[in-house]
Amino acid sequence: MRILLQGIAIVLLACVVLPAQANENLWQALREGRAVALMRHAVAPGTGDPPGFRLDDCATQRNLSAEGHAQARRVGAAFRGNGITAAVVKSSAWCRARDTATGLGLGSAETAASLNSFFGDASRAPAQTAALRELIAALPPGRPAVLVTHQVVITAMTGLYPQSGEMVVLARDGLAVLGRLPAG
Repeated sequence: MRILLQGIAIVLLACVVLPAQANENLWQALREGRAVALMRHAVAPGTGDPPGFRLDDCATQRNLSAEGHAQARRVGAAFRGNGITAAVVKSSAWCRARDTATGLGLGSAETAASLNSFFGDASRAPAQTAALRELIAALPPGRPAVLVTHQVVITAMTGLYPQSGEMVVLARDGLAVLGRLPAG
């Protein structure tokens, strides 16, 4: 019985310590610029965009909720709490992605077409994924980088389905998934 209880204690300890260590390894890779955070935009209720939406008019799009704005600030605070006070920040042209990128407070955000949603046209996935790998490869070496995008883009790139505000941490080659960091 004692051996069984010791075994259970070891398993429970591993459930607490191993994820924390894994997260620290991901944060270290981001701090050192060995990895990039591919982040799904923060909470924006609904799916897709209304018919006839326009990228130049946020009022026609699905946008961040108050919770989404707060979530973006919490994710930014998590970056700062892990030693990243500034980063290369790029986002999709959609307002919810731009607002998330700005809300992080890690530096000015530039839009990049390879981060745009293709929710309504999945045929764009292969070419856009290739362009996103090129974008990642061209990022300044040794600097933290956060790329704010959409679920469909992250899924096409990694096969994963992130929650709103969640980050998938990729190696700088854009091919290997190193892990996931929860939404703030």
